[in-house]
Amino acid sequence: MLQSIRDRSRSWGAKIIIGAVVVTMALFGVESLVGLFGGGGDEVAKVNGQSITRQELEMEVQRAIRSGQVPPEQERALRGQVLDEMIGERLMLAFAEEGGLHLSEEQLDQVIVTLPEFQDQNGRFDSDLFRNRLASAGFTPTSFRAALRVDLKRQQLQQGLAVSDFVLAGERETLAALQGQVRSFRYHALTAGDLEAPVTVSEEELLAYYEEHQANYQRPEQVRLEYVIVDRQDMAERVDVSEEALRQAWQERGRDADRRVSHIMVTHNGERSREEAAERLESVRARLAEGEAFEALALEFSEDPASAEQGGDLGVISRGFFGDEFDDATFALAPGQVSGVVETSNGLHLVKVTELDQPSFEEMRDELSRELALDQVTGDFNRRVQALIDESFAADDLISVAASLDLELRESDWVSRDGGSGVLSEPGVMSEAFSEDVLVEGFNSEVIELDTDRRMVLRVAEHREATVLPLEEVREPVAASVTRIKEREALLDVARQQVERLRQGEDLEFDWQQVEQASRQQDNVPRAVLQAAFRLPHPDQDQGTVFGHTSDGERVVLIALDSVERGEADEQTEAFVARMAEQLRAQAAVQALRSHLRETADISR
Repeated sequence: MLQSIRDRSRSWGAKIIIGAVVVTMALFGVESLVGLFGGGGDEVAKVNGQSITRQELEMEVQRAIRSGQVPPEQERALRGQVLDEMIGERLMLAFAEEGGLHLSEEQLDQVIVTLPEFQDQNGRFDSDLFRNRLASAGFTPTSFRAALRVDLKRQQLQQGLAVSDFVLAGERETLAALQGQVRSFRYHALTAGDLEAPVTVSEEELLAYYEEHQANYQRPEQVRLEYVIVDRQDMAERVDVSEEALRQAWQERGRDADRRVSHIMVTHNGERSREEAAERLESVRARLAEGEAFEALALEFSEDPASAEQGGDLGVISRGFFGDEFDDATFALAPGQVSGVVETSNGLHLVKVTELDQPSFEEMRDELSRELALDQVTGDFNRRVQALIDESFAADDLISVAASLDLELRESDWVSRDGGSGVLSEPGVMSEAFSEDVLVEGFNSEVIELDTDRRMVLRVAEHREATVLPLEEVREPVAASVTRIKEREALLDVARQQVERLRQGEDLEFDWQQVEQASRQQDNVPRAVLQAAFRLPHPDQDQGTVFGHTSDGERVVLIALDSVERGEADEQTEAFVARMAEQLRAQAAVQALRSHLRETADISR
């Protein structure tokens, strides 16, 4: 709700004030709505004599958390950030009002009636919808108009700053040409082999890095779990299914399977009665019983010329192709069987099923065996799950539950909230393990439905809080990190020396990677290398190749810029570059104003 207002808002604080679902009156009481714009409560900051109350700050923090923008565990860090945003917005609003920015009641009305959130299906403003949606968001019409006025004034100021800047035609051309510029260069990545000697790490350096980066070596809060699982698949594996049941299941599958059929059709009309047509087909059936081929008899007797020449073959059919009578006879036959006389609107038929459009019995044996076994154990599975629910709820442990239900009691290694492997990575498992009832109260968990065939109950066997791991346990990764840092710093020194030697004209042999006429969007060159190549000054006739270096992650790379070619600017590129330049200048203007207002304001916190 109110999405369009949020979309037009430029700051986090403003977005929350006009948020989709504002904290309800039940959370802070009716006074919170009154205090939103009127102050009251403990003062947490003062901006040029205007107070920001604790109540206002807490409302914004809770709105941010409830909107899903910030996890609850980051609430402490969020509180300072939100207060900083609120101070900035108060300064911007005061500046706008001092500058005479004004919004009439008619302008506010026009904005409100055009918001789609308050319009009916015909696109007309609906006053009842307006009041209902404001009420559900915790606003009265009056408080909403006040909030909207603040937001629009802020937008008016920011848009005024944005449109006050512009890009000249010459600037457009120059910027577009720079955007389309291409450069040819070479680059070479240095390795540890380019160092005179391997770097060494002292104990003091190791300890200093460890103490500075202890947050990287924390062991999270962890639990060790006991759990039991009722598994219908596992139960089914212990069931023997008879050969007779398997074949019956395969035949059941075949009753509705598509099938290839052939037929012999005899018509009856004024020259031949129905009885004569039936007698003709009965004589055909007699010859079939004596062993004659269906295909030959179809060619001799069938009055369906299209299929007769194909031995009566009609191809693969599904139910419904030839009507109910034909289906009833055809789908009751097994492969190789011939029907009795079947009557349809076209005449009388003998039908033969030549092939089922389904895998053979042997191909389906395993699948059918699993399905039948699962069906057989379903009742027992449901009873065991109900017993698991009852017994785990009443028990103070899982050992007795496992013994009573003949289940394996399993144990995990230490796992964190992020989960472990296998079944512990299933959705819902770790949230249940770290729930208050299980972790704090020590109860067995509720029955967790892992999927249609598995149910699980767990309990916490051991729990340990988050802690910084001792250096001895993390010595190896700490040493590796310090080594990488020192190695990179040493390689940067080597790169600076080698660049200087190259600039002096020395011919150093490197395995250069050549890049011809690269654009700024080149995708086959490391991004850091490409950006560094475009930052180097143009080569000239006296200087020749320009050399430089950059760091590409942990790598250190030498760059030799050989040539620069002016890009061809087109209208589309010019428009894009001008638009980007205007946006950057507008952002800079707004940020500069914010900084100036902070520097000259009287702010106490």
